[in-house]
Amino acid sequence: MAVNATAILAGLAAARLLLQFAGIRHYGFFRDELYYMACGEHLAWGYVDQPPLIAGVAWLVRHALGSSLVAIRILPALAGAAVVFLTGVLARELGGGRFAQFLAGVAILFAPAYLAFDSFLSMNAFEPLLWLLCALIAIRIVKGASPKLWLAFGAVAGVGLENKHTMLVFGLAVVGGLLLSSEWRIFRSRWIWIGGLIALALFLPNLLWEARHGWPQIEVVRNAQLHKNLPISPLQFIGDQVAFLHPLAFPVWAAGLMWLLSGRETKRFRFFGWAYLTVMAIFILSHGKSYYALPVYTLLMAAGGVAIERFSESRARPWLRVAFPALLILGGLVAAPFGVALLPVDVFLRYARALPYSQVAKTERDALQAELPQLYADMFGWDNMASTVAGVYHSLPAAEQQSCAILAGNYGESGAIDYYGPALGLPKSIGGHNSYYYWGPRSYSGSCVIVFGERSGDFTKLFDDVQLAATITSPHAMPNEQSVPVYICRKPRAPLSVLWPNFKMII
Repeated sequence: MAVNATAILAGLAAARLLLQFAGIRHYGFFRDELYYMACGEHLAWGYVDQPPLIAGVAWLVRHALGSSLVAIRILPALAGAAVVFLTGVLARELGGGRFAQFLAGVAILFAPAYLAFDSFLSMNAFEPLLWLLCALIAIRIVKGASPKLWLAFGAVAGVGLENKHTMLVFGLAVVGGLLLSSEWRIFRSRWIWIGGLIALALFLPNLLWEARHGWPQIEVVRNAQLHKNLPISPLQFIGDQVAFLHPLAFPVWAAGLMWLLSGRETKRFRFFGWAYLTVMAIFILSHGKSYYALPVYTLLMAAGGVAIERFSESRARPWLRVAFPALLILGGLVAAPFGVALLPVDVFLRYARALPYSQVAKTERDALQAELPQLYADMFGWDNMASTVAGVYHSLPAAEQQSCAILAGNYGESGAIDYYGPALGLPKSIGGHNSYYYWGPRSYSGSCVIVFGERSGDFTKLFDDVQLAATITSPHAMPNEQSVPVYICRKPRAPLSVLWPNFKMII
């Protein structure tokens, strides 16, 4: 008895969960996870570098499930499994049969960047799911479903905007795709406009927060482009897509794009092809990171599954339906350790040297000198960092500890103190990086400050009494976190509240 397509997709989703859970505890927290948990302790309608949803998710998970690695990463893993399943459903909506749905699901299941997205808590874990839900709603409307579904599209898009502002790019791309494919009738319906208003209403609290705080997200993006991100050419941007999605999957999404734009049976789906090209154009022209475009590839993988299914039928090549998925699965398993921490770190380093996949598609300057891919390097050293700082803190006289601040150089370092510190008897950290800057120096005078981490050499110049107390050593961490001095600073040249602007780092 033949297995139906839904069962196949459910099996692929389960396989994705098993793959994610196989590596969920091998390394430590990713830098950003520590930061998002800290943001969850300062709930607001916005933050310097992201909308509020991720902080709300962090708060909810910590209160409902706890703050272990597994608890924090359950929702990203589930989101990834849902994306695998729904990519196959999208292929079905495009007219694909069982093989098309299977091929689309396999292509997304083993895409290294999608595995990486779902390996830790971040906005990127949920963005592909939100884009995909909007795509499913849009295609059903185009196929003749009630235009009232635009209300659901607007609701999902509004949630997406509270997750990550790049949701706006996808919304614009869908509208642009409909216009470019001459789907004018869509815009005669009042429901699409009401859907847009729903999205705006859901986005409005964060939009007002941004306005009240001087649009810090724009400052973050500008500073990152100037000082943090690696500049890449349009050709490199496209090449990164191939690497992120796995080179063997390139025929799937390339076939999907060609089928959407030129297939005889695809006129009503053509807006998806134009939407993809619009997304790529926006991110290339705005010098965005190359992974920003990745959520749109579920559309092309679904279309590619249908295109290859049609090709194998018309050319009477049934062997293709066995050989190509097998090749994708084998190649995906080989690359999987670069998206999920499946291997002990020493084994992974030997594996990476034999298969230098980690040397492609680097997006930040700091990653160039890292031994590990940034995904993994930023998972090392945080607990040791907190323990070393705790040793310095507890070496102080008891009376001085009560008034001594712990000032870190970046949000990962501050987040490490905030997460591991309570068990070590440490107070919450202060810092000048992104949202930590807005949270301020609290009530600390600066009479005693433990200063460590990024830019600590500059910070110590603001004090007249500086003592090197320890060095934090983390050989597998990012280069700037491998050998970190810890200073005890006294005699500030002004009260800490006056000196505070000197610690600001928005990037």
